[in-house]
Amino acid sequence: MLGLDLIPPSTLSDGVVTLRPWRPADAAAISEAARSSVATVGPWMDWCHAAYSQADADAWIEKCAADWARQDAYEYGIFDPSSGGVLGGVGLNQINRAHRFGNLGYWVRSSATRSGIASRAARLVARFGLTAAELGRIEILTATNNLASQRVADKIGATFEGVLRDRLLVRGQRIPARLYSLVRQDLLGSLA
Repeated sequence: MLGLDLIPPSTLSDGVVTLRPWRPADAAAISEAARSSVATVGPWMDWCHAAYSQADADAWIEKCAADWARQDAYEYGIFDPSSGGVLGGVGLNQINRAHRFGNLGYWVRSSATRSGIASRAARLVARFGLTAAELGRIEILTATNNLASQRVADKIGATFEGVLRDRLLVRGQRIPARLYSLVRQDLLGSLA
């Protein structure tokens, strides 16, 4: 951890979305959200498939808790504050403590797309990463034809830095990715 204090699991909210670390009780809702979102999330994320089970969700939740305890990743569920329903997930992962940067990833269930949820959640987690987690840089990688994820990066004020050849492996195929970044100075702009 390079001298960083342990960051306890926390809840983040902007009043429209609530983010909190995944809990064992969320497993059934995660698996249902994944299975119902194969058409929109599945093309970009291998884990999202029609056979995604509660056991898969249990394993994910356990991994998230272990990663948080080691400060290797900070994964949040995105929840509707009124119903408590799972809207998706967002998190910082692939954290490089030596250079203090990490990857911001997000997904939203099919029934909640095009409502600004991903950008709200990504903005909250980016602020958390650049402040509480003491990262100096956050990167967002999207497949070059994943226009929805690119819109989210644009909405939160991330800077497009270029196209990386053969950067992602999706369904066994190497594909190019667009690289976006957020740095601490961006907190004065769109992350505020």
